[in-house]
Amino acid sequence: MHTRLLPLLIVLMAAVLLALGVPLAVSLAGAQQQKVIVDRIDDTARFAALAQFVTEPSDPAAGDVNERQETLSSELRSYHEVYGIRAGVFYRNDSPMAHAPDSWFLPRSGEVRDAFEEALLSRRSHDPEQVWPWQRRSLVVASPVIRDGDVVAVVVTDSPTGPMRSRILQGWLIIGAGEAAAMLLAVGAALRLTGWVLRPVRILDATTHDIATGRLKSRVAVAGGPPELRRLARSFNEMADNVESVLEQQRAFVADASHQLRNPLAALLLRIELLALELPEGNEEIASVQAEGKRLAQVLDDLLDLALAEHSEAHLQVTDIGEVAGERVAAWAPTAEAKGVRLTGDCPPTTAWADPVALSSALDAVIDNAVKFTPEGETVEVVVTSNGDTVTVVVTDNGPGLTDEELTRVGDRFWRSGRHQNVKGSGLGLSISRALLAAGGGSIDYGHHEPHGLTVTVTVPRNAPTEEATAQGLTDR
Repeated sequence: MHTRLLPLLIVLMAAVLLALGVPLAVSLAGAQQQKVIVDRIDDTARFAALAQFVTEPSDPAAGDVNERQETLSSELRSYHEVYGIRAGVFYRNDSPMAHAPDSWFLPRSGEVRDAFEEALLSRRSHDPEQVWPWQRRSLVVASPVIRDGDVVAVVVTDSPTGPMRSRILQGWLIIGAGEAAAMLLAVGAALRLTGWVLRPVRILDATTHDIATGRLKSRVAVAGGPPELRRLARSFNEMADNVESVLEQQRAFVADASHQLRNPLAALLLRIELLALELPEGNEEIASVQAEGKRLAQVLDDLLDLALAEHSEAHLQVTDIGEVAGERVAAWAPTAEAKGVRLTGDCPPTTAWADPVALSSALDAVIDNAVKFTPEGETVEVVVTSNGDTVTVVVTDNGPGLTDEELTRVGDRFWRSGRHQNVKGSGLGLSISRALLAAGGGSIDYGHHEPHGLTVTVTVPRNAPTEEATAQGLTDR
């Protein structure tokens, strides 16, 4: 959001600065040119006043010298030498009364001719078009010389614009430097503004992520930012408190309900046992009721275990995963042997960060599940390997396995394959395993085992898991 809001503010500020700077630059150029034009108008007016008293042109061949004309010519030459501006007074027939330099005459066409023709109409020529720094043009100003109410001649000046264009460019550079400085200030202000506005949003986003990854105690610090975002932060904290309270009540209810139902169920099973003594031996109905009662007791025990697993924190330490896995293989070997299943283990010493009790409980559930669904005469293998960052315990069996669709649901609470409904279990064992492993930053995955069977991979980190990884594991429960 910061990367989208900041450019937007910068673009808006740049547009405002351009909206102010461009007219200012145009106004500066116009002012500089107008200043030059006013000077040229004053100069042409002075030359027109001198030329007003010049009579017929002198005849140098006859020795006739017109002093006023000579004075005018001297003034024009000095004017050209000092300012480099071509100037001349021309009669209506285009012949010069006086001009400087001597090589300059009225052209047949162009701006000078247009200004001359306009001045013959007894008015000063119009102001020339604006000259920009990149244009190499001259400024032409023409004023009529009026004697006895008639236009007898025209004063024309043709001014180079190099100095004027340099002054305009210099002014533009100053304006550009001011605009750049203002833009830097605007960017700094935009950074501060976006930081002030978005800081609560970033904190809110980080806190939301923490809560989403299992750290339900995270809250937003209500400080700084616009009032609307402060109110949003307070509302978010209230919502998080309510959600945490509801989840806590839900977990407490599951644990309490499981615990409270165990005693009445135990009493009920005892009464059923006593009732069975009064019935003929081998009664199928009473046997079915006893089986269902025991199954219900197992479900309650598993529910309580799941609630405790989801609510408890892992006590992580450096653990020999091979030793823990070897102990569980040895513990389940008699059960597997009684069923006619061969249970083998390849568990070399390998250390990782784990909760030994939680890991043992998770492996019990996985190995129990593998032995339970493996037919007589088949093999269950437990292999411990290390790949650098993690240690894996892979449990494979040669049972019926699961379909691709079933693999996506295995581990869900109370889920059992339709093909295994007659097998003892509550459908919570693998869910408990996942919860126990996730608390320590571990994970459990399922896959096919060729040619048939199921592969369960338990993964634990070799390095101390970060708080975020552990919280992510809590969320995965």
